Formats: sequence, C-alpha cells, structure tokens
Amino acid sequence: MTQSSWAAFVTAEPEFAESVQHRFEKYRHHVLATLRKDGSPRLTGLEVTFRFGELWLGMMHGSRKAQDLLRDPRFALHTNPGVDDSMDGGDVRISGRALEVTEPAEKARFTDDVKPPEPYHLFRAELAEVVRTSVEGDELVVRHWGPGGPVRTRRRR
Repeated sequence: MTQSSWAAFVTAEPEFAESVQHRFEKYRHHVLATLRKDGSPRLTGLEVTFRFGELWLGMMHGSRKAQDLLRDPRFALHTNPGVDDSMDGGDVRISGRALEVTEPAEKARFTDDVKPPEPYHLFRAELAEVVRTSVEGDELVVRHWGPGGPVRTRRRR
C-alpha cells in the first residue's frame, strides 16, 4: 500500500489537509488503534502534533501502544468526537504506518519547544488514507484521500 508524508498530503490537497488538521487541533486527546501481539485491536488515547510538515505521535516509553507500533507499525487515528453531539467539523480518521524516530538530532529538534517526559517514543506518521465524514445540510458527506489520487467525495441522503 502506498504511503505519504503529511507534507505530501498538504501539497496534494491543501484545503482538505487544512480541514483535517483543524479538526485534530480542536481537541487535545484522540483515539489511536494499534494491533496487539495476537492481532486483536487496541484502542488508546493519544495526543498528536503537526510540526515540520509531519504528523507526530508521541507516547510514554514502553507503553503498550508503543510496543504495538514497534512490532507492527499499522495504525488508525480517530479524532476526538467532542464534548457534545454536534460533531462540529466532522469526523476524521487517518490510517497508515507509524515509523519510530530514534535519531537524536531529529528528536532534539522535535523537543525544542515541546517538553515530553523522558524517556519517550516518537513516531512519524506515514499516511495510507484520510477520511472525513460530515453532515452538510441533509446530506452525509464522505471525503476520502489516498496517496497518488485526488480527494473523492460521496454524498448520501
């Protein structure tokens, strides 16, 4: 499956990428799905960061979700649904692979103004797909993007 950096997504579909990033930045905590050793799904909370043209996933050293990603880098990330039932800004999901960053200079650059508790794992997301579902008027609107293609939109009443 083709993967893409966040920067490549922004270049390919700037308006869609901006709406997705805005939705993630609206709340601090989101839901990360990883795969356990036995292949079953694990859902956990996670904070995400957009910096230097990348989507970053940071987590406590040795956490179960980090262990999952080190074993199998596939993930799905879902935006926080919010505190009410309005779903303002829609519902966004990103899936792909999380690549651990271990290079000291790159980690130091990331932590220049973000001070995570040490030690920690830092992963850079490679995107396989981005999906935003929203309600516009009386229609359910699903926008889907994958590397190498345009945003596809489906509408349903």
